[in-house]
Amino acid sequence: MQNAKDTFYITLRNRLETVNPARTMTLRSVTRPGILVEEAESPVPLLPPDVFVLRWTGISIESRLPLPLVQMTCEILYATAGTQAKGGLDRGRALESMDAELLQMLAPAAAQKMDYTTTPAAAMQTSIFWDQPEFGALTSLRDQVSRATTVTVWSWQEAGEK
Repeated sequence: MQNAKDTFYITLRNRLETVNPARTMTLRSVTRPGILVEEAESPVPLLPPDVFVLRWTGISIESRLPLPLVQMTCEILYATAGTQAKGGLDRGRALESMDAELLQMLAPAAAQKMDYTTTPAAAMQTSIFWDQPEFGALTSLRDQVSRATTVTVWSWQEAGEK
């Protein structure tokens, strides 16, 4: 399952670099694309603004197939306060831009599954694939607007995978 999670994250991260190279964040003094996996970072009280945060919320396994099929639910959270130049009055437009970026990052809806525990990463025998995103309602908290979008990701569990 971890290979599928890693592949999904790195696929979206790499696609974000193409879709919007300006969407970056600085974390622990390193500037990188503006996407992170919540379970792989230190806990924070609030979502970082203008960043996509992946949160894995569910998992099930269909084991009656030739290879077990893993179904995972990924919640993608993002928030924005708009731009300082417009005094935050463009928060709705900024959130719509993030919606559009996410749609572009999720297409096409498949990727070669990779093992990132080796250097360089090794291609595995199967792919991961996912469905269309389900966009949640816009929510407002203080000066930010945010959204949680859900994507279901599937992966064949290869022999030896944990």
